[in-house]
Amino acid sequence: MTLTALTAVMVPLRSQLNVATTALVLVIPVVAAVATGGLLPGVMAVISGFLVFDFFFILPYYSLDIGTAQDWVALGVYTVVMLVTAQVVARLDAARADAQLRADVTQRLFELSELLVADKSVAELIETIVMTVWQAFDLEGAALLLPIDGRLRMVASVGAPLSEEEQQRLASTSSVTVTIGATSGGAAVRVVALSAAGRPIGLLALRGVPQIRANRDLLRTFANHLALALERAQLRDQAVRARLLEESDRWRRSLVGAVSHDLRTPLATIKVASSSLRDPAAHLSAADSAELAALIDDQTDRLDRLVANLLDMTRIQTGGFQLRREPVALQGLMVEALASLGQSVGPDRIQQQVAEDLPSVDVDPVLVVQVLINLMDNAARYSPEGSPIVVAAQRNGDEIEVSVSDQGPGVDPDERDTIFQMFNHREAGGRAGLGLAIVKAFVEAHDRKVWVEQAAGGGARFVFSLPAAVVPAEAA
Repeated sequence: MTLTALTAVMVPLRSQLNVATTALVLVIPVVAAVATGGLLPGVMAVISGFLVFDFFFILPYYSLDIGTAQDWVALGVYTVVMLVTAQVVARLDAARADAQLRADVTQRLFELSELLVADKSVAELIETIVMTVWQAFDLEGAALLLPIDGRLRMVASVGAPLSEEEQQRLASTSSVTVTIGATSGGAAVRVVALSAAGRPIGLLALRGVPQIRANRDLLRTFANHLALALERAQLRDQAVRARLLEESDRWRRSLVGAVSHDLRTPLATIKVASSSLRDPAAHLSAADSAELAALIDDQTDRLDRLVANLLDMTRIQTGGFQLRREPVALQGLMVEALASLGQSVGPDRIQQQVAEDLPSVDVDPVLVVQVLINLMDNAARYSPEGSPIVVAAQRNGDEIEVSVSDQGPGVDPDERDTIFQMFNHREAGGRAGLGLAIVKAFVEAHDRKVWVEQAAGGGARFVFSLPAAVVPAEAA
């Protein structure tokens, strides 16, 4: 069409055009034909141009006769130049297409590299693999099958779905080491094995696989890398499960150790006291019997607190407790904590240093009472009998700092960071068990901190902070 249009324009002007000008103009349809159709259409355009040049622009007109040697030379040069031009343009077009193909391959490999380094779970990666292959190769459909219970089962698909027959045939495959040339369920579906280090990982079922060799080779590369990515995700999930099991087992061992450590003393005390009361040969006085009964009662209360601690720790580890905040007076929480301790600590040992004008705290009362109980019980156990335990509270900005101080052996500076850990255990009078771990968990649930330092008298001073209640502006 280009050649016809140019001929129609130039024929009325041919008397004013020389042979060289006409030949240059007829280059245009040749280049256009090569650019749009390739070398063969370009050669056809050269032949057509030769005939048009001779028929319309070489004397005698409207005849294929060539009158002079000069005209022969002009036609020959035109033909040679046009063939060379067609070949050059065809090669340039092929180079451009090859460059575009390489750019597409590079882009796909870049997308694949992002997929490999992404920290995805197996479920997320499965969907990503199918979608990536489907989009990268412009397929009609793609499906991923993984071995489950000894059979290949489809776990994800996109685009044109597999038929029931195709799924049955693929599911009955005894091995997933199928080459790309294999077919299943008809010629339209090809399967690509995903294997890593010779171990089968899964199978890709693809509909509309491109026939270009470069794309097929790239698909093999994709399959290898996708297998590595899938294996990596599977191994990571297995490692996470193993780590969780290990942590759970470690937590159980720590819990058993902490419980046995805390329960040993009250159980032994109750056993000795009850055995003495039951022994007819003991000849106990009424006062001794009353003292042993009181001891059993105190240790029973302590056991009850230990069991409560155990239940609280279980709730903490499983995420089964929620804060129920409300503004409450700190003095009221201390009174409730002392009432729960009963005679096991002795109210006369507790010295409170709390300002009367201290604002309320915005806390979960049940949790804070348990914190106070555990700290006071801990102070009573690790300080001399009858020595005072000081419970103080002061305001520090928008927080209330509460401290429980004793006159016991204190805590070594090297152990102050680990003493609140449940699995911390020290021999010969060291502080250990669930109580301090509960304290840390309950205080941190309020987004606050707890720490231990040396008391002024040489013992231990446990300090924790609580949020002060916000007073509404109209009530201030």
